[in-house]
Amino acid sequence: MTEAFLTAFDALPLGSFTGEFNGRRYVVTRQDFSGGQSQKLVAEELGGNDYISLNLYRLASGARLKPCEMPARKVVDFVLNLRPH
Repeated sequence: MTEAFLTAFDALPLGSFTGEFNGRRYVVTRQDFSGGQSQKLVAEELGGNDYISLNLYRLASGARLKPCEMPARKVVDFVLNLRPH
């Protein structure tokens, strides 16, 4: 897990918001659980069929990314390049 990814993830607003990634618009929901130790992000493309889903766990041994049935590279690229509106 890179520091750039964690910084980008933490900069995203909590709750639901819209954003742009690769010229496409998404509705995104970011949630924190257990005092921020467990975090979730879900994004759905508006007018399309792309879907992003991940869980992020902040453990004493370091952050652990768990994408939901998609490659880690896809969710990392999304978080690094998403531009919230």
